[in-house]
Amino acid sequence: MKNPSSSRRSFLKKTTLATAGLTAGPYILRAENRGSAMERKYEAFSPNDQVQLGLIGCGIQGIFDTRSALEVAGVQLVAVCDLYSGRLTRAEELWGEGLFKTRDYRELLAREDIDAVIVATPDHWHKQITIDALNAGKAVYCEKPMVQQFEEGHEIIAAQKRTGVVCQVGSQGMSSLGNEKARELYEAGAIGEIVMLDMYNDRYSAEGAWQYPIPPDANPQTVDFDTFLGRAPEVPYDNTRFFRWRNYRDYGTGVAGDLFVHAFSTLNYILSSNGPVRVLSTGGLRFWNDGRDVPDVTLTFYDYPKTDTHAAFNASFRVNFIAGGGGGGGFRLVGTEGSMEVGQNSVRLQRTKLDLVPGGYSMIAQTEANQALLQAAYEEALGNQRSANLNLGETVYEAPRGYKGGHYDHFYNFFDAVRGNRSVIQDPTFGLRAAGAALLANESYYTSRPVLWDPDAMQLVG
Repeated sequence: MKNPSSSRRSFLKKTTLATAGLTAGPYILRAENRGSAMERKYEAFSPNDQVQLGLIGCGIQGIFDTRSALEVAGVQLVAVCDLYSGRLTRAEELWGEGLFKTRDYRELLAREDIDAVIVATPDHWHKQITIDALNAGKAVYCEKPMVQQFEEGHEIIAAQKRTGVVCQVGSQGMSSLGNEKARELYEAGAIGEIVMLDMYNDRYSAEGAWQYPIPPDANPQTVDFDTFLGRAPEVPYDNTRFFRWRNYRDYGTGVAGDLFVHAFSTLNYILSSNGPVRVLSTGGLRFWNDGRDVPDVTLTFYDYPKTDTHAAFNASFRVNFIAGGGGGGGFRLVGTEGSMEVGQNSVRLQRTKLDLVPGGYSMIAQTEANQALLQAAYEEALGNQRSANLNLGETVYEAPRGYKGGHYDHFYNFFDAVRGNRSVIQDPTFGLRAAGAALLANESYYTSRPVLWDPDAMQLVG
């Protein structure tokens, strides 16, 4: 890609910010009141191209994933695996009684009529099931974060390279129109040199804090708790641990693995970056004292180094599960010449003029004679500011009405790769760079110290 500092001039020469097209998505975003959207039609598939799908983990995210997957033409769900029998019943309610159902994912992988699987289990099972699926020749859509531990990512990368089987990580915003437009604008120099990222996620509900409802029929007969534990420490049967696993370090990755990883996927994609080199995290358990051992308030700061595609900058990540002011979230890239608020369906670009001329605040201490001399000196030094005044103000790019969303597009890309038409947009190497950066927050928080990371080798330093 072009260096943003050198591409700034080309950006300023454009008469409109809406002229450049997207290359990978089905639509083009538009600037508000500046032309209409352009449609890129999805490819139609013949019956011979049908992909037979298996779902491993029929919980909340597994159901949402499968719904999006089945919207893609030529995809059929044939099998479901889950450790709670109620979810197997729920799968029948949603997708019919003809499904193959099992509690043992190995039985699902052994079926010859399955081409691809969604892995939507608790985080501590991602690595093993993904590798087993690749070894079985099944294409894998693995939910984020790709791994629970740093070193596991390298094992998945090696397994995918050895088998050659398609593997995509499921951070659904990756394939969104918002991401694509933000990357296009950044590469055109729209915000100048990047200075910082501001990401926040505020929640104010029990559900938002992962206090998910526990089924009234959950018991040792309907739940295979021993298999759920897997490599985790042995503990007595506990419905709360099974159905609210995100709250425990033994099975999940806290807010970093659940929320930070989405932001890192987007950030690294927009900037063509391999990730940060240093992290410092703090926070605490401030309200949801329900037995969890992960914080509900987290503040984490990352240092990104200078590379060929971006300047050195800082990233701030904030999550609050007891935000009394109400919920909300944001992802804002701030540069030397502007800022972008990036969402899956929109990008809000704000360009402002840097004021280099002192005003009344500092001039008040100068004599009138010196004020006149200083004013003349600034005018001579800065020259004509007309070019700096071009393309200022706010421009909003929005996906067209009827856009199916980033989640759909991520699955469309995945199944297109399964059919051999393209490479996946988030392969295991990209997935580890996003997950690794997110997991650094946990490493820093629990060790109470800054942590160093090699983003190229994807490993801790020291």
